[in-house]
Parts: sequence; C-alpha cells; structure tokens
Amino acid sequence: MVRQVEIVGEISSQHQLSPSSWNRFEECPRKYWLSRQRLPRKASMPASLGNVIHNSMEEICNLDFEGEDDSEVGWLSKVMRKTVDKHWAIEKEIFLNTPRRPNWKSQSIGKARQGLVGALNLLFSKTKFEGRKFSEISIKDWNEIKSIVLSNEESLISNDGRLIGRLDLLIDDLDEDGNSKGWIVADLKTGKPPNSILNEKVTRQLLFYRDLLKETKPNHPSVSAEGWYSSNQKIYSTEGDFVLDDAISAWNKMKLTIHPPESTPSEESCGFCEFKAWCPDWWISRDIGHLSDKNIFRDEVVKIIKFDDFTGAARFERQIPVGKQGELTSSDISFGALIKGRALSQIKALISSDFEGAVFLGSARSQGQIIHLGDWSEVLPWSPLLESKRKV
Repeated sequence: MVRQVEIVGEISSQHQLSPSSWNRFEECPRKYWLSRQRLPRKASMPASLGNVIHNSMEEICNLDFEGEDDSEVGWLSKVMRKTVDKHWAIEKEIFLNTPRRPNWKSQSIGKARQGLVGALNLLFSKTKFEGRKFSEISIKDWNEIKSIVLSNEESLISNDGRLIGRLDLLIDDLDEDGNSKGWIVADLKTGKPPNSILNEKVTRQLLFYRDLLKETKPNHPSVSAEGWYSSNQKIYSTEGDFVLDDAISAWNKMKLTIHPPESTPSEESCGFCEFKAWCPDWWISRDIGHLSDKNIFRDEVVKIIKFDDFTGAARFERQIPVGKQGELTSSDISFGALIKGRALSQIKALISSDFEGAVFLGSARSQGQIIHLGDWSEVLPWSPLLESKRKV
C-alpha cells in the first residue's frame, strides 16, 4: 500500500511523530503532552544500559579495516571490551549530569558487555558464521559479516516530513546459497524479551519502520520486520497491515494544545510514568480504586508533618484529591518514613527552600506502617500542570 503524501519544503521539527512518541501517545495522551513540556528529564540505569549496547553495536558495525591483515584473529573481543568501556564512560557522564536520577550502578557494566555479545551473536545468526567464537573471527570474516548490514542507525523521514524514525539495522536477508531474498528491518531490544509474541508497542514500532522504509526507498525488495532481543539472543518476527495512515491520524491528534488532553490511567500507562508529579489524574484514579496502592514500591502525594534532618525520620499525611485540577485536602491517613541517600538530600533541599505545599514521593518502598525512601526514590513538589509551558 502506498500512502498519498504532499511533499513540503519544510515542516516544524516541534511536531514530528516517531515510534516512541506514537507509543507514548497511544498509551496515554496526557503522558505524551507532558513529555513535550520540557520538564526535568529523568535518567534510569536500564535506559543507559540500552544506550551503551546500541552505541557500541553501531560503532563496531562501522569499523573500517582497510589496509589491515585479513587473516588476523583475536581482535574482536578486545575491540568489544574497549568499545563498551568507551560508551560506558560517556553514558555515565550524561547520567550523573541528569538531575533526576538514581545512583549509577558500576557493576552493571557486565550486563552491557553481555548485551553486546548477544547483539553480535544475533547478527552472526544471519550469516554462515552462526555459532562461531569471537576469537576465531578474522578481519576477512568480519568484512563478510558486515556486508549484510545495509545501513546502521539510519535516520528515516517521510516525504511530507511528519514521520521520523531511526532504524537500528537494515539487514540483507540471504538464502542458503548466499543470495539476497529481501531486506530485514531489525530493531535491537535490550530489555526483557516477550514470553511468546511481541507486544503491541514493539509491533507498532517495527511495522512503522518497515512502512516508512518502503516509502523512502520506493525500489525496495521484499521487507520483513524483526525484533532482536540481546538478553536471550532470540529473534521475533512480526507481520501486519500498513500502519502509516494510522500514524498520520495519530499525528493530527498529537498537535500541542494549551490544555492537556484526556488521560488514560492504567497500571501499564501509570506504572513507570515519569510525569506523575505534574499529573493529577493518576492520583484521582488511585483514590477511587482504579489503580492499586498495594504494591511494594508505590508513589504518594503527601504533606510533611515531621522531619528530622539528622536521622532522616519523617511522618507524612496522605493528601487526597478534590476535583480534577490537582487540588488536595487532608486525610486521616498518616505513616512514618525512613529517608536516606538522594531522597534525603532532595527533601532537605525542598524544606530549606521554604516550600510548604504537597510533595510527590516516587518509588517509596512500603514495609508495614513504614515507608523507605532512598537512592531509588524521588521527592518532588506536587505541581499539576494544567496549561502548556510551551507556545502553542
């Protein structure tokens, strides 16, 4: 299927749909709206780990061995280690300079190394070198392996400029005789693999890349789409109808508005949302029982009743929502807390600034009548955002 488009000379980069923004919008329109408000960015170890693996894979796929001895072996493992070390240091600096973050986990570098091993093994599986030890791969072998990588981290943009994407790998799909039988759109995934089939978000992303690639390369051969999971070194294929018309329909709905759109609170959309301090809807949903408050790690909106800055002991009173605009009132629910690490620094900074409003507690670990806040937690002012901070 071919999408009919009007080619434009220029379109604002402030409103372009990518697979990640589309998924965020489909998950919760208000979450997407908040993601465009230039709120303080949040870093996480899983995201940083994924960046290290992706960037290391990209660099290794772009290695140039012109003029080197084709028969040399034993080089790949050394290059892999050096490359991961390089990108680990880069990512660590970015992470530590991000205000909203937990502690950096230096021990996770082993996961980054293993992730790169998994990614390269998946690439090898598309060639006659499947199962070969890295120590046995010569430069000549590598050049043959790399020849199936038609593009690496390629930026795609639709003819009308509204749809964009960055494709991890475009692979030449070879038959048993080494002849090309088409292309594979491959998206490298570094997180938890699926139990059996790809979820809706990953499927949407892969089909988006597939169809956008076809639009930008009209002379394409047969194109298939695959998710490559480095953790279990398995490949998951997906098929489906043409999705770019749906993407354009979403693009039209994603235009920035003065007031936030309706939210769609759920355990999935709210569970790891990083914008809860600015969104009243999840707290309303918690209050009426649509979201669980029984998780070991939970979020709270509270008033500080007592705080000892020496011991980190505190007492909080839960605030309950009134109306739909983030207004709060007192409740008869209170609980003690033990606070340490980055959370302790955050609450001290908040109190020293003479802030007297309600406070959002992120990832509080509950243990009986006491909650624990530490390096994994957040303490932020409760600041429901009801109008866009950006010009509409």
